[in-house]
Amino acid sequence: MDKKNGMRAGVVAAGTTLMMLLMSAPALAYTRDDGDDPGPGLSAMETIGLYVIAPIGLFLVITALVMVLDKSKKQV
Repeated sequence: MDKKNGMRAGVVAAGTTLMMLLMSAPALAYTRDDGDDPGPGLSAMETIGLYVIAPIGLFLVITALVMVLDKSKKQV
């Protein structure tokens, strides 16, 4: 009886996922909307700087500020 319930749950989950994928509307990324005015694209270095280097730098600055401004007693 346990295998039957597991199989039924798997079929329902797979069927639900398939139906959601088939019924969802496409993104329509190829058609332009009224008022759509995309800017120039980013170069590879700009993308890496914006999404990799900037967050790491911000993390390091926040970490340094927390460490410098920490007012708790140091345990020796």
